[in-house]
Amino acid sequence: MAQPPVLLKDTKLMDVKLGQLGSWLAMRDFTPSGILGGMRRGYDRYYNKYINVRKGGLGGISMLLAGYIVLSYMWSYSHVSK
Repeated sequence: MAQPPVLLKDTKLMDVKLGQLGSWLAMRDFTPSGILGGMRRGYDRYYNKYINVRKGGLGGISMLLAGYIVLSYMWSYSHVSK
């Protein structure tokens, strides 16, 4: 027996076809609470994948450190170029 089709609202971005992209974007929640909820889900995914693991490694911490280094370089780049 075939599984029922997934609603366009519930599909992930990687599973959306190019012709469906406009209607998929129209179904997204672009209110401040929706954007904050998306950011929270992204942070939770990152935390559970790289930080909160049983056999922890340096992968997640090194990614955060590299992001901080790039961000601090971007902040201070205007001082270096003068």
